[in-house]
Amino acid sequence: MIMEVIKKRRSVRRYSSQDIREEVLKEILEAARLAPSAKNLQAWKFIVVRDKATKERLAEAAKGQWFMAEAPVIIAGVATYPEYVMTNGVPACHIDLAIAMEHIALAAAEKGIGTCWIGAFYQDRVKRILGVPDECMVVALMPLGYPVDALVEEEKDRKSMDEIVYWERYC
Repeated sequence: MIMEVIKKRRSVRRYSSQDIREEVLKEILEAARLAPSAKNLQAWKFIVVRDKATKERLAEAAKGQWFMAEAPVIIAGVATYPEYVMTNGVPACHIDLAIAMEHIALAAAEKGIGTCWIGAFYQDRVKRILGVPDECMVVALMPLGYPVDALVEEEKDRKSMDEIVYWERYC
């Protein structure tokens, strides 16, 4: 079942005007709440934006990606402890929010709702629009909405396994 949802998930950039019911949105957010995090800190907040004017300001701050404003909802994934770096040298917030936001994307896809990862945005502007404190970091924005074109399982343009997988050591 999960592989079917993974195959169905797409980056959607055209949304219908159909609203997302509150209970459906809460189920999707529950998927983020259940995501794993480094040391189980759960050092995140999720800002759900439905206000049209705010969505338009976010789209502008995301380098003019105006399709975002068409979506009924935009979720911002915010790291509340961005200075924590794991032993491997990687900031935990980048990994933690990536996992949680992908949980959102997959839970949404399972319900026929499209999403699109947005990383191209101006941090300072988005923080100002959403009232995010200086010590936090917005890691990703994700519009959610029912796609104009139905989500269907089709072959994705991906590299072959032989191109991306090594066994035992990097070759």
